[in-house]
Parts: sequence; structure tokens; C-alpha cells
Amino acid sequence: MTTPTARLLPRAARIAGLTVVALLTIGPVLWTVSTSLRAPADSFDLPPRLVPVDATTEAYRQVFDQLDVWLLALNSTLVTGLVAGGQMLTAGLAGYAFARLEFRFKRLLFGLVLATMMVPLQVTIVPVFLLLKEMSLTDTLLGLIIPAWPTAFGTFLMRQYFLGMPRDLGEAALIDGAGPWRIFRSVYAPLATPGLAIVGVLAFNYHWNEFFRPLILETSAENFTLPLGLVSLQGNLGTGSVSVVLAGVVLSMIPALLVFVVGQRPLREGITSAGVNR
Repeated sequence: MTTPTARLLPRAARIAGLTVVALLTIGPVLWTVSTSLRAPADSFDLPPRLVPVDATTEAYRQVFDQLDVWLLALNSTLVTGLVAGGQMLTAGLAGYAFARLEFRFKRLLFGLVLATMMVPLQVTIVPVFLLLKEMSLTDTLLGLIIPAWPTAFGTFLMRQYFLGMPRDLGEAALIDGAGPWRIFRSVYAPLATPGLAIVGVLAFNYHWNEFFRPLILETSAENFTLPLGLVSLQGNLGTGSVSVVLAGVVLSMIPALLVFVVGQRPLREGITSAGVNR
């Protein structure tokens, strides 16, 4: 016979385990925010203090003095917003085609799309760079936006989402004379909003923090995104002003954090719905 104490132990163990994982995850973020509010001389106090004794925003002022933060943020917003919107469009159309339309080699083509997820970005960056150079799109924001529109993960997610929707809806619209495009636009696309939201949120968070592609494709400072522009702050490490570097990191985290908080509910619903579909 199981006693109440024995039943409570597994639950207490799960809570303790989750608490430890949460602390390990959020601990570095809290330390980053705390250190960004300290004076440079207090950045390496031993033992380290989680709460700064004399909080100051001087590090943030120095970030704005050393960088054109508004231009960097504008570039990042344009690139990330257009990439997220483009991925929502391409993933919705491709996912619907693979889920509801019948055409030759559909399974083979879908397998090839999924296979691209196993190819690292570092493998494809050279041919992408050469193609963009031929199109005169290197060192432009469009060179960061257009190649990022196709998304294998988004296509897979939206295909699963559309497969879980009743076929009767499309068949009824087809009987009423609607074509494939009208069925997608008026029937299935509105029902797929949570799935499209998860594609957009994940795309925004990934490309907002993206560093590798901008590093390779951009050479002019006026086209730098925020993560690439923050690299110029590393010179402060030589003078011990780690608080300035971490202040720039905190500023770069705020938009992605806000998008994640706002999109948390559709993100959770989209993952759950896609996970239970066949």
C-alpha cells in the first residue's frame, strides 16, 4: 500500500529537479543584468554579488556613446521582421501543398526538403555568397533576407498542422466552386494561425540573434545588425569594463524576450497541435 509520503516524494523530486534546471538556465541571465548595472571596478568582485551594491546605468550610456544603437536595431528589426514574415508565407504555402495537394514525386520532394535540415549553414554559406555576389546583393540587407525565406522546419511543421485539419472543409469549398488557392486562403489559412505564429516567433528569435551570416555577408557598418555591431564593444574587455559589454548584450535581448513573451501562448498551442497530428 502506497503511503501519502511515498506519493509526495516523486512530485517533490520533480519540483526540485526543475528548480535546479531553472536556476542553471536563468542564473547567467540574472548575472548579466546585474553586472551591466555595476560600475566597471565592481564587475569582478569576489565573491560575486547577484545584486549590485551601487546600481548605475553608466554602462548603458557608454553603449549608446560607442555605437549607433538605433541604426543597428533598425537593421535588425527590418531583417528579422521580413524574414519572419517571409518564412510564415513560404512555410504556409509549402506545408499546404505537401499536405493537401497531389502531384508527382511529392514524397520524394518532401524528403529532400527535410534532408536540408541536416546540412549545416557553414556548408552552404560559400555557394550562397557566390550567388548573392552575382546578383549584387552582398553587403545589403536584402542579401540577409531573401535566402532565409525558405524554411524546412517551418514546412514540416505546417504540413503536420494542415494534415490535422478535416478534409471535409476543403471538399465542401471545392463543391462550391472554390479553387486550391481560394480553399487555402479562405478555409485553411485562418485555421492555421497558431502554426504560422510559431513559425514567426521562432524565426524572429533565431534571426534576431544571428551572427554568422551577417559576419560573412556584410562589410559596411551601416548594414550591420545588432549582434554584429556589438562585437565592437569587445575592446572594453581590455580595460576591464565588462559591464559595458554586458549592457549591450542586455539591450539586444530585450526585443527577442518581448516577442517570446507575447507569442508564448500561440507558440505553446502550435507545438502541441502539431505534435498530436499524424
